[in-house]
Amino acid sequence: MRPFPVEFTHLRRMTDDTGLLEHALGKIPRRREGYTTDDNARALWMCVEWMRAAEHLNVSATAPDAAVREARARVEGLGELADVYLSYLVWVQGQDGWFHNNVAYGGRFEPEEPSADCQGRALWATACAALWLPREDQSWVAQGLCKTGFRALDRIAHPRGWAHALSAAALLLREADAHDHLGADFLAWVHDEIPRVIRDLALRLVGLYERASRPGWHWFEPVMTYSNGVFPWALWEAWPVLEEARVKRIASDSLAFLADRMTAPHGHVRPIGNRGWCTPERAAQWDQQPIEVMKLALACRAAHAATGDAAYREIIRRCREWYHGANDLGVSMVDPEDGACFDGLCEHGVNANCGAESTLSYLICEAIHLPFVAGLDTARVIPSAPVPGADRRASASGV
Repeated sequence: MRPFPVEFTHLRRMTDDTGLLEHALGKIPRRREGYTTDDNARALWMCVEWMRAAEHLNVSATAPDAAVREARARVEGLGELADVYLSYLVWVQGQDGWFHNNVAYGGRFEPEEPSADCQGRALWATACAALWLPREDQSWVAQGLCKTGFRALDRIAHPRGWAHALSAAALLLREADAHDHLGADFLAWVHDEIPRVIRDLALRLVGLYERASRPGWHWFEPVMTYSNGVFPWALWEAWPVLEEARVKRIASDSLAFLADRMTAPHGHVRPIGNRGWCTPERAAQWDQQPIEVMKLALACRAAHAATGDAAYREIIRRCREWYHGANDLGVSMVDPEDGACFDGLCEHGVNANCGAESTLSYLICEAIHLPFVAGLDTARVIPSAPVPGADRRASASGV
């Protein structure tokens, strides 16, 4: 395997000094469509995923090999991109902790209904960044964004936002004590506040499942629509903390049900189509969105980390292969030369636009898959100590 198995050229193409643009015409950024916090949070998360993946490949070692030096340069480039996405999140977060989602190209905050999904995604991304970004000044900013963002938790009124927030909270409680670079106030907040958050949000998802599920329908809602994988993912992230049999059972049953509904008769992954979604009677085949595949892989990574069950590794492999042609049309969804991903798989071909969401979904799925092909037994690898930087003991609240 080459030291760094993906390219970030298209991601850089879509990023300016403000942040990541949302849409593209083909591969050319469409400035008219502006930016979303959804995508900039995902982009920050993607940077963290691949900077951690670099450790699996040992690309940070000072070796003379030209390929390793090139990989180290890419990691440094991800750190620069992370600065842009962090700066964007600082910009769009209000003093109450809420992240505004839609921003026009010129910088105007567009009128919008508050997005619970966006808030949850930002909490997840900043939690990951607080733990694992290698520079101390980056982590300090992420800690502030995350802690302040959780102040607005009561405004998250929709289940996918709950799922992202639950995953972020569970990650923090599991991992924070292993990272001595975190500020004392941040650690105290995690210990004092986050256990209650985990229990409350897990009970909400459990309640959803128990109200909506029935024989033959092991799901949280009457219809499976978008971003389905976040529900079992969140419960698998929470189960190692809660260790409640009911949480594990629902996580297992719902993920098995989702994987079944996303498997074609010939065995390859078939995302639930957005032209009709999935009901107890039928599942729409078209149009298929790349993000649904990544979310299935994400849920399986959490399940594998919690159980060690090799079946989840196989699903992750099939998710990764969907992007490379193991799909209903037998066509590749990505350009490996620049890391771009088509926006959708449609009945008569691909949607040739390569926007932010689809490209990030591909890059994140590759990062999820990498530890398994790199010969590691788990996707949870605590990175080495961060490089020196700003004093982490300073307050990380109110950013």
